[in-house]
Amino acid sequence: MKILVTGGAGFIGSHIVEALVRRGHRVRVIDNFFSGHRGNLAAVKADVEILRGDCADPAAARRSVRGIEAVFHEGAIPSVARSVAEPLRCHRANGTATLTMLLAARDAGVRRFIYASSSSVYGDTPTLPKRETMEPRPLSPYAAEKLSGEHYLRIFHRLFGLETLSLRYFNIFGPRQDPSSPYSGVISRFTTALLAGQTPVIYGDGQQSRDFTYVGNVVDANLRALTARGLDGEPVNVAAGRRVVLRALLSALARELGRPDEARHEPARAGDVKHSLADVSRARRLLGYRPRWDLEGGLKKTTAWYRESHRLRDRRSG
Repeated sequence: MKILVTGGAGFIGSHIVEALVRRGHRVRVIDNFFSGHRGNLAAVKADVEILRGDCADPAAARRSVRGIEAVFHEGAIPSVARSVAEPLRCHRANGTATLTMLLAARDAGVRRFIYASSSSVYGDTPTLPKRETMEPRPLSPYAAEKLSGEHYLRIFHRLFGLETLSLRYFNIFGPRQDPSSPYSGVISRFTTALLAGQTPVIYGDGQQSRDFTYVGNVVDANLRALTARGLDGEPVNVAAGRRVVLRALLSALARELGRPDEARHEPARAGDVKHSLADVSRARRLLGYRPRWDLEGGLKKTTAWYRESHRLRDRRSG
């Protein structure tokens, strides 16, 4: 199958690209390289067509979908904090780009469109676990942008027959998550600080909790979405289905890396939710999805990658 991955040089997108290539698909990537890196595709660069372009640009979008059968739309600025600081810029990357890609996909006869949404759409809904039937209560421009994308996918299925699915990602972590990026997740920031001998920063009291999901589980869900039947634009949670308190997470990382278990606390950030936990039963029914990697296994793979990256940086700087 000929497949397009937007944001394919990024953290999650590059893992999806690798998995698709391993399964024999022909893969095209479009990325503006604002936060993605060509190095993320080093293992498959000979087998992937790479386009530099902006998904919010109609001409670039049309060029990217020519001859494509399915789209994985991973391109975004995945940051609550950045969306609060720069809502218009983030809306272009997250909202306008999604609609532009949907229009291009419809006009090019693309059959299936899989969208990277976010657990942030649930906002401060107090009930746990989060189920797709709950009313969204977004707290940030980023969450509102992701929710608008879900609505567009639902509408494009109903009006134009495009097979669509929104995957609500819950706190993804793993190798290639750039710790220097302002969009980096808490696990990459904690790990990098610990390896550098610094004290990690926790925003708030550290008692907030998250459903941390290893990137391998996200790849598995996307691959299943490529062949699943009955896609009708409705959202599906992709998570581990386990809640972990941030302070406990830091302790686990400190033990894994043999570093002091210390934290520096800063005020809580605007737009952040307090607790998050997913019900993944719909993903199990629709996709046959079951998390293959638990937190401990994912942390081992992730810290091993960061250790190696840290050693390589030390060699280059020495």
